[in-house]
Amino acid sequence: MTAALRNYHARMQRVMDHIDRHLDDDLDLDALSSIAAYSKYHFHRQFTATFGLSVYRYIQLARMKRASYQLAYSDAQSVTDVAMDAGYDAPDAFARAFRQRFGQSPSSFRKSPDWEPWLAAFGPLDDARSKLMRTTFTPDDVTIRDVPTTPVAIMEHRGDPATLGATIQRFIAWRRAAGLHPQTNPTFTVWRSERRPESPADYSVDLCVGTDQPIADHGEQIKAGEIPAGRCAVLRVVGNTHNLEPAAIYLYRDWLPASGEEARDFPIYCQRLRLFPEVPEHETVADLFLPLK
Repeated sequence: MTAALRNYHARMQRVMDHIDRHLDDDLDLDALSSIAAYSKYHFHRQFTATFGLSVYRYIQLARMKRASYQLAYSDAQSVTDVAMDAGYDAPDAFARAFRQRFGQSPSSFRKSPDWEPWLAAFGPLDDARSKLMRTTFTPDDVTIRDVPTTPVAIMEHRGDPATLGATIQRFIAWRRAAGLHPQTNPTFTVWRSERRPESPADYSVDLCVGTDQPIADHGEQIKAGEIPAGRCAVLRVVGNTHNLEPAAIYLYRDWLPASGEEARDFPIYCQRLRLFPEVPEHETVADLFLPLK
């Protein structure tokens, strides 16, 4: 990548970071073009050409994504408060826009989300974010850690990844009822299959929360387990941690063969250190662990 292209990407990244941090503010074209240090007469065309979305559409989707997370994964805010946060002056305008995009009212989505339309709606936003996502890592980014045994409570997801959102929703509700807050009890994801297996039915992932407490029955399929002790190669990913596939590919394809190390018989997993929507998406943090012999 040339220095000029790196500079261009950095300027556009500043804009995206500013949008993430200021979703509650008036994000007008004058302010955003100034952050990018481009003329406002050309900035919106450059943004659309780079990301495949207009600035307005990008902001709209980013606000709606945060709103959908607030509805599905938290009951701390009313639908009216979520609508205001999403930039709507009235709940009925938010409800119309939400139903048009997802085929459900906000209240219905909060109770029982239909995740397939949700995934389709945010495909363009994820594609836009991936344009500047860091996909190049170096050996200096990887550290070796001796990881202690961590007892965990596990909720398994088996089957179509399109329904993973429903499992995450149940997992968050269970850990909330059990008093296992992310700030006091670490959150792990253990992948037991490929991210995109040949058959969606073969997709397999464990959602885990660190705890040594007895696993109480809350009407969910929760079981006790552990993240085993041992040496691990650790790669930290900052921003857009919903897709850790590029980091996993780097560890397996590039780092592991060159390191002389051998992988241990436990799946690759991550610890999620900073989560969306508690922090803006570009500030999310996850450590990816590749267990070693």
